[in-house]
Amino acid sequence: MATNSQHLSTGLPGLDRVFRGLRPGDNIVWQVDSVADYIPFVKPYCANALAQGKQLIYFRFAKHDPLVSEDSGAQVFQLHPEHGFETFITAIHKVIEQAGEEAFYVFDPLSELSFDRYSDRMLGNFYMLTCPYLFALHTVAYYALLKNYHSFYAASPIAETTQILVDVYRHKEKLYVHPRKVQNRYSPTMHMLHAWEGEDFQPVTESNMIAEVLTSASWSGLTSSVDRPGTWTRSFLQAEETLNAYRRREAPQGKVEEAFHLGLRMAVTQDEKALELAEKYLTLSDVLDIKKRMVSSGLVGGKAVGMLLARAILKKADPRWNELLEPHDSFFIGSEVFYSFLVQNHCWRMRQRQKNPETFLDGAEEGRQRMLMGAFPDVMRERFMNLLDYFGQAPIIVRSSSLLEDNFGNAFAGKYESVFCANQGPRHVRLEDFLSAVRRIYASSMSEEALAYRAERGVLDKNEQMALLVQRVSGIQYGSLFFPQAAGVGLSFNPYVWSKEIDAHAGVVRLVFGLGTRAVDRTDDDYTRIVALNAPTRRPEAGFDRVRQFAQRRVDVLDLEINQFATYDFMDVVKRGYGLPVSLFATKDAQLAEMTSARDGGEVFPWVLTFEELLTETPFARDMREMLHILEEAYGTPVDVEFTVNFLKDGRYRINLLQCRRLQIKGTGILAPPPRLAEIPAADRVIEAQGAVIGQSRVGNIDRLIYVVPATYGRLSNSERYEVARVISQLCHLDAPVAHKTSLL
Repeated sequence: MATNSQHLSTGLPGLDRVFRGLRPGDNIVWQVDSVADYIPFVKPYCANALAQGKQLIYFRFAKHDPLVSEDSGAQVFQLHPEHGFETFITAIHKVIEQAGEEAFYVFDPLSELSFDRYSDRMLGNFYMLTCPYLFALHTVAYYALLKNYHSFYAASPIAETTQILVDVYRHKEKLYVHPRKVQNRYSPTMHMLHAWEGEDFQPVTESNMIAEVLTSASWSGLTSSVDRPGTWTRSFLQAEETLNAYRRREAPQGKVEEAFHLGLRMAVTQDEKALELAEKYLTLSDVLDIKKRMVSSGLVGGKAVGMLLARAILKKADPRWNELLEPHDSFFIGSEVFYSFLVQNHCWRMRQRQKNPETFLDGAEEGRQRMLMGAFPDVMRERFMNLLDYFGQAPIIVRSSSLLEDNFGNAFAGKYESVFCANQGPRHVRLEDFLSAVRRIYASSMSEEALAYRAERGVLDKNEQMALLVQRVSGIQYGSLFFPQAAGVGLSFNPYVWSKEIDAHAGVVRLVFGLGTRAVDRTDDDYTRIVALNAPTRRPEAGFDRVRQFAQRRVDVLDLEINQFATYDFMDVVKRGYGLPVSLFATKDAQLAEMTSARDGGEVFPWVLTFEELLTETPFARDMREMLHILEEAYGTPVDVEFTVNFLKDGRYRINLLQCRRLQIKGTGILAPPPRLAEIPAADRVIEAQGAVIGQSRVGNIDRLIYVVPATYGRLSNSERYEVARVISQLCHLDAPVAHKTSLL
């Protein structure tokens, strides 16, 4: 049952008359010059609510003195915005849910959240999520905002969503109110300036006094909130001013460091381990460059951080990497765009339900479908179009870069989508293709596979927002086909040791011709070239017949003519790729050519993808080994990278480092640096084996060794063998329910 509106009051009868009374569900926003101008309205409101026996709840999160004392009879909830937006809003909504209908609320000034690095976009999201929730519960709530302080991204959604919006002025120690919006109520004087005189609020009718009051207050001019920079943008403008002042020797080093650390946490990462690397290898100038390439506010996400850090690490280790690395001109779509997309398309509450390990899949498919059909506001579509105009008709790839992805602990390898855009056609077609790619990646955050992975890793309740990394596709156009000449995945520790001549610590590369998708996603219908970097010419195959059998046959490309990703036979790509330096990557099978010619005289395609010339006639293998070693040293753990290689017309090549993260092994977490076998005394070796390895090897602790003597087992009857199997099963479950125990049989 809703509260009778006759019993609802601001505690100031004269103000009630101005508003023509409060109504159930009213959210009142006071726009003030300081918190001191908010307090006179809060105190009578609280006193009236408590006198009426109402449940009064105060959300305390600012650094100023409390607006409501704990001994007043109100329920005071101390919140911690510094713990992250998701934690903050979840805590508030939990209190609201428990309080139920008809409660009264007081919030500390929302502008205080800006001081905890919350952008105006997230402030707007907070209000759009909280105001309707309280409205539906027939509550009354007070908020405050600093006047002329916030940009369009906060001012507009708050003004559109709230029921009452009031400007407060203080002039000659007298307070004035100017109602800007009072929903579903009207009087001839309601929207006039009112002077607080005693117990009444009187309309100000003299033009002289109105002008005097309004001009006495600080004013930003006719610049609208659309043009006004928000708190996030202002922080970076101030950082840029600080850096310029330091270069002029007008600011101390400490100010630069302060701006640097703030910028890192606002745009790059809040992961403590990643921050350690970022503070060591990035500079304030780097952070400002990142900000310039960001579409909206938020963090750039784990994948982007890995790419940026790896490049910075290499360039700091040796200046030659400045020439060897292909420059990147990527853009970063901030994580807050994703959050706003959830709010605006009514998906946020569906995401909230996924935090419960018992019900995390409930409604996930509905949410995913809603995201696939989601809309973007005009201002965001315009920014996306500006991004596309920069690239022109060059192919791009939109890559997931969530806050948890590729960070120090969770790889999310293959759990979220990345989408190629061939980027051909008229502007509106290219924009729609791009928007479709963004939606697909956003929706993949609600896929069953991604949610199951988060549940398995115990991170369902973590702040998982999806930033995006938009990269130019590295490659060369041959006819209507676009692709890199070579691409692949590199691991600083080689888990594929098939020969005693291979040094696992030298690293390994999984190499393909064309787009690197066939190296990353590994298909069942084709092969890649595995290159041990200390012995690049050594292969597990014996003889060229076997080499031919296990050579790559299919190539992933972007077909610009049909404007999409495509897969073609290597032979067809070579025939269509006029000017392609085939001999760098493929070897002629002379025997096959001779046999075919002798048999029927027909044309034969003699090329087999072996990468022999790339590996023997260029320093590519040496460069990759050095790259992986430098990155492993910096990260303090084995790493894996994604890369492309393209040759210039002068014969030199460039490596495009697309991604870098800590190496993780399925089921075992992050791979620790393994010991060198030569350093382990023979007396300490329990079992030693050598030869081919089937599948990926791994390094880990073994808790129990179960040894079955083969000769004895071979003489057992079937029933006795079943008994041995039962004993082995019992041994493997001795430690249950303790997890993460490893037995070697």
